[in-house]
Amino acid sequence: MTPQHVIIIVSALGGIIGGMGMGGGTLLIPLLTLAAGLEQHLAQAINLIAFVPMSAVALIIHKNNGYVSISKSAPIMGCAAVGAVCGSFLARYAGGYALRASFGAFLIALGSIQLYKAISGAVKKKKAVNNKRAGSAIGR
Repeated sequence: MTPQHVIIIVSALGGIIGGMGMGGGTLLIPLLTLAAGLEQHLAQAINLIAFVPMSAVALIIHKNNGYVSISKSAPIMGCAAVGAVCGSFLARYAGGYALRASFGAFLIALGSIQLYKAISGAVKKKKAVNNKRAGSAIGR
């Protein structure tokens, strides 16, 4: 499989995940660097370029489905814009290794949080089922 094929497949997967609102760059950037062999700066730039049309289409669809509240989103959009400017300046001066390391640390932290939530949710669900069983056994 050629690098161009890998980029097309990775981009499609990133678009699907991004359209679902989960941040396609979380998948796109590592796969562009690992599978396609691109440098970190280039992978991040490609992700940002791909994000514009991907997010515009997803925003229109989610707005039409009634899932977007502009008034509730405005403060988030403003803070995100300021953060994007700051992050862009930081990335300009950071080396490839620093970008890879910080992105990797972000993914590890994100994965750890998601794992913790999944485990604690499963434990709570199991306790609720056990309490329900215990309550129905007492009522017999």
